[in-house]
Amino acid sequence: MGSFSTLSTALSSLTAQRQALNVAGQNIANANTVGYTRQRADLQSISATNVASIHSGVALSAGTGVTVAGLERLSDQFLDARLRTQSAQAADADSLATTLERLESVVPEPSDTGVSTSLHEFWDAWQDLANSPESDATRTVVLGTAKTLGIQLADTYRAFESQWDQARAEADAQVSAVNSTAASIADLNQQIRGVLVSGGSANELMDQRDQLVTQLSSAVGATAKLQEDGTMTVLVDGNPLVQGDRANSIQVNGSYAMAGGLDEPPSTDTVSLQWANGNPLVLDAGSLAGTVTALQPTSLGGPISGAVDAINDLATRVATQVNTIHSAGTTLAAPPSDTGVDFFSFSAGMPPALGLTVAVTDPSMVAAGNGASGAWDGSVADQISQLSQAADGPDSTWKSFIVDLGVSTAAARRRAEVAESTRATAETMQLSNASVDIDEEMTNMIAYQRAYEGAARVMTAIDEMLDVLINRTGVVGR
Repeated sequence: MGSFSTLSTALSSLTAQRQALNVAGQNIANANTVGYTRQRADLQSISATNVASIHSGVALSAGTGVTVAGLERLSDQFLDARLRTQSAQAADADSLATTLERLESVVPEPSDTGVSTSLHEFWDAWQDLANSPESDATRTVVLGTAKTLGIQLADTYRAFESQWDQARAEADAQVSAVNSTAASIADLNQQIRGVLVSGGSANELMDQRDQLVTQLSSAVGATAKLQEDGTMTVLVDGNPLVQGDRANSIQVNGSYAMAGGLDEPPSTDTVSLQWANGNPLVLDAGSLAGTVTALQPTSLGGPISGAVDAINDLATRVATQVNTIHSAGTTLAAPPSDTGVDFFSFSAGMPPALGLTVAVTDPSMVAAGNGASGAWDGSVADQISQLSQAADGPDSTWKSFIVDLGVSTAAARRRAEVAESTRATAETMQLSNASVDIDEEMTNMIAYQRAYEGAARVMTAIDEMLDVLINRTGVVGR
């Protein structure tokens, strides 16, 4: 019976080594597959069964072969969790940096087409009028530059508004992608659990699920916990987004119109996230968190609203300070001592930057001097031109905003680059553990091949021994 058991042992080796070769071939086939985690055949020896013998009492056996106990997926949960955490932080930092860079692109300063240039031309026109208060042409230039400045402010406001609208649309798209990904993970959980219960290998399905979980981490800072039945619970803000084969959904609420100006009360329709059951959802990482932050009012740190407030403040300062000086001056219209004329006005119900208009339409209504010194002395025009140098003037406050925006953008981009570098390091460590090494797989294939050849040689040897025993042993009594 020993020879037959040896045949069984050799057969088990042939089967096991062939399965191990198949696994190595699968690894090599997926060496360039994104998200694939290398596998190993878990070979285990089959213990010997002690059988009583009439000669020695107990027959000693080295074992009864080898079996494939399972297919091991060579992933590291700690490295996976680190990559997800770093991906969430990097996505959040990049989202903020991108928002600030978009804002910076709207106000290219210094440039020939920026707001500062329009302000400079406006003040220069007043200085020219101070030097030539009797010139109708110069007064016409003042009105022209004032209208150009108003158009520039309105265009800048609309550009900021466009950035807000884009971020609002992105928030909706990101929430839709999160819900779709969560549903896919729940479906994979169900498939994986079914495969494992039936005794199969679900490694490839687990690879797909891990990729989706990493995407969720990048979007909403999701964390994951592997359960005993093979399913994975995905948590967001401490609550389950995916649990078993069930996926919860999130939604974004709030206005689709940006709050308009400094004089408006705080919005009661602020953009926010919540679960489908109405409970609030607060994110501290992920690209969606950065997008929602960009949509917040200035009081909550929203960068777009801060830029809108800056352009509205500029329009308000220009109108208020110019009107204060201009209304004290004397126009050329009859009667000659006509005073109290505002140069700028605002359209009712509109944000300051969008509603700023030139109230004076007749060049003769532009006040260059005052009644005390004469309508032709140019003193009023000179005072208005000097607003460009005032410490609390429009130019000063706008320059402060531009500098702050530039510094904030540069700092945000540096933080994003550092976060991305950290994420890339975590990804490298995760890939070095999980990805396929062709040299290692080739070495394993040679080892499995030699083991297979050895098992085949054992079977040949046993076959020859049985042939001698059965066909060549003499007949007793012949």
